[in-house]
Amino acid sequence: MTVNNSSDKDTVRDRRNRVAALVCGGVFVGMVGLSYAAVPLYQLFCQVTGYGGTTQRVAQYSDTILDKTITVRFDANTNGIPWEFAPKQREVTLRIGETREVSYVARNTADEPTTGTATYNVSPAVAGAYFNKIQCFCFTEQELQPGQSYDMPVQFFVDPAIVNAPELKNLNAITLSYTFYPKHDASAKAPTPDAADEQELGG
Repeated sequence: MTVNNSSDKDTVRDRRNRVAALVCGGVFVGMVGLSYAAVPLYQLFCQVTGYGGTTQRVAQYSDTILDKTITVRFDANTNGIPWEFAPKQREVTLRIGETREVSYVARNTADEPTTGTATYNVSPAVAGAYFNKIQCFCFTEQELQPGQSYDMPVQFFVDPAIVNAPELKNLNAITLSYTFYPKHDASAKAPTPDAADEQELGG
């Protein structure tokens, strides 16, 4: 006598379909999570490695100061935000390893409160691994009221190890560039400033 196993087969098939659906759902949720994490993870990677001209973030000062000096130039840009934004001084010359503090100032020219976020980079890009910022205003949301101005300090030093980098042996100037974007519209990396074209890599 033949036994009808169609109901058992349907049960097994339904169970497999549910498992497959759960697996697909898990993969989808994981991919969405990774997409949201990609920007902050890339930002962290850049800050740790100096990749793409992104400066290093450190918690301590250099314990070595060389007699060799280097010039640091400061660039300021805005993209889609009604602010006036500029460094208080265009450049400083300091000894390699010496800690220095400079300030940028922003002013809201709109008739309503606006919030911005700054990104930054260093030019030439390869110098980013040796440019260390101890204090800065990057990646922090800053709200300004109509007409309000705000001073934003940057504390930094150039790592003495830069003198051992063969590709930077003739470098005598670095440009630190910031770009302010409206809230939730910051790009992963600030554009390279025009001043970078004026870098003197020789002489």
